[in-house]
Amino acid sequence: MKKYLLDMKVRESIRLHANYCLLKLTSDIMLPEMLPGQFVQVKIENSPSTFLRRPISIHFVDRERNELWLLVQIIGNGTRRMSSFLPGEQVNIMLPLGNGFTLPQEDENGKKFLLVGGGVGTAPLLYLGYYLKKNGFTPAFLIGARSRADLMQLKEFEKQGEVYITTEDASAGEPGYVTGHSILQKERFDRIYTCGPKPMMMAIARYASAMSIDCEVSLENTMACGIGACLCCVEKTKDGHNVCVCTEGPVFNIKELSWQS
Repeated sequence: MKKYLLDMKVRESIRLHANYCLLKLTSDIMLPEMLPGQFVQVKIENSPSTFLRRPISIHFVDRERNELWLLVQIIGNGTRRMSSFLPGEQVNIMLPLGNGFTLPQEDENGKKFLLVGGGVGTAPLLYLGYYLKKNGFTPAFLIGARSRADLMQLKEFEKQGEVYITTEDASAGEPGYVTGHSILQKERFDRIYTCGPKPMMMAIARYASAMSIDCEVSLENTMACGIGACLCCVEKTKDGHNVCVCTEGPVFNIKELSWQS
């Protein structure tokens, strides 16, 4: 898929939480095709300590408004600068990067898809849920957070499918972690997609493997260049090889990874 360098304008910056913001960016030209699970690299201007672009998952693409949405977790100088972007400010974006989720075919109509996310790992799942619903599938979301205050964009997820919640402090949904939610015992899913903290994804992968459910994970390894040149984001496969997450992923089937070894 062709890559683009676009100067985009901030249309809106919304602080969702002390540690998260939602950026809505637009362009003077029609946004190129972007697939669920792909990501972008954001150039950070006016941040002297930030030399590299920041990789951010594609949260949503609003074709009617020609908008790209990015859910940003504020964890360092680069993302802190992103959270301070103002409407009208110009931002240089490299997109789309990486390979996205495997999308179901027409003959898979009627199958059940579960999208499991934790923290900022929920970001790529909104666009995936939208894509599934748009193409006639009914996704379900299982979202985990530390507390009610850490649950973000729930209304947007509810537009795309049923939403199930766990919180570690029991302030919303079922108490505990996503792997303990009762929906995993009540329903049988045909495919699971997940993104979030690695321990969470590995736990979901173990569940999927035990239940013989096809499962894809979107990895969040540190990506410096986004094009496979720096080798910062390598992940080991089941064959003992190292692959660049930014170019071979960030989405992998769990059968490809060493996690099940």
